[in-house]
Amino acid sequence: MVFDRFEGHEEVVFCRDPTTGLRAIVAIHSTRLGPALGGTRFYPYADETSALLDVLHLSRAMTYKNSLAGLDLGGGKAVIIGDPQTDKSEALLGSYARFLESLGGRYITAGDVGTFVADLDVMGRECRFVTGRSPEAGGAGDSSVLTAHGVLAGMHACARHRWGDPGLSGRRIGISGLGKVGHRLVAQLAADGAQVIVTDTDPAAVARVLADNPGVQVVATTADLHHLGLDVFSPNALGGAITDEVARTIEAAVVCGGANNQLADPQAGQILADRGVLYAPDFCVNAGGVIQVADELRGFSFDRARERTDGIFDTTARLLALADAEGILPVAAAERLAEERIAAAGPAGRIWVPG
Repeated sequence: MVFDRFEGHEEVVFCRDPTTGLRAIVAIHSTRLGPALGGTRFYPYADETSALLDVLHLSRAMTYKNSLAGLDLGGGKAVIIGDPQTDKSEALLGSYARFLESLGGRYITAGDVGTFVADLDVMGRECRFVTGRSPEAGGAGDSSVLTAHGVLAGMHACARHRWGDPGLSGRRIGISGLGKVGHRLVAQLAADGAQVIVTDTDPAAVARVLADNPGVQVVATTADLHHLGLDVFSPNALGGAITDEVARTIEAAVVCGGANNQLADPQAGQILADRGVLYAPDFCVNAGGVIQVADELRGFSFDRARERTDGIFDTTARLLALADAEGILPVAAAERLAEERIAAAGPAGRIWVPG
């Protein structure tokens, strides 16, 4: 069975509402550090099995991400099956939010692919456990702001580790995916003086980036980026961008981006390492968004959240140094650091329950 590939999840909930067309899955991987926090992805999966695989993988990564970011929160994720352009409605989002409310706070949601601040505001009318809402609704707003900031901090740490200097001025950096995070990252890299080359399957996304950053170069496909002799390749779209074939052929010194689950399989990470390509674990460098929405639970302070996001530089540097010292992959080093913090929280059987 599919589920056999993912041991250790505490709870998986399937949500259906024929009236609104809602089909959703909530996966809670771990609550040993606290209630599970992770975004809701609205995506037209080919089938329910594909959606289940994705949510199980994503929720496990959230456990490591939240731990590594120093948050007292566990890991979870949710997916809504459907096309957000045609299937999303206030009624559907409201129905979904009522399902979340029934979990009593064991899972706290935020935005992800296909869900936006306005959607979270709608959910927040029906559920107390929604973050990433608009400032008008008492929230932190768009979490891509600090996600991009954290990816940039991770790039600086990788640059120092690889070249002895954290600066990115003059570096050739390829950005694949120009959505919420990729768009912001382009602007920050351009301000740093980097030579930025971009691609996206959506011409409108490319046009928006060019309007704001006329100096960037555009190529037709992600495959084109792979063969440009980049200093940094930054995947910022959906997961699985680094397949074994990409790992064997990509011409880049560093891989560091905002997408979740960038390695299509663990072997891809080993292939990169064998070729001398430095890989920054995505669940470390893209944690700025979850740091931002987690801060909302305390009464949001952008300065406080940004200061914690700045710490991604030190965390990335620490795990890269550990990987070198132990002769292990960066992903293994990151997981070790996260697991050490989780283990310190209490016995393995501990779960968080409301109240």
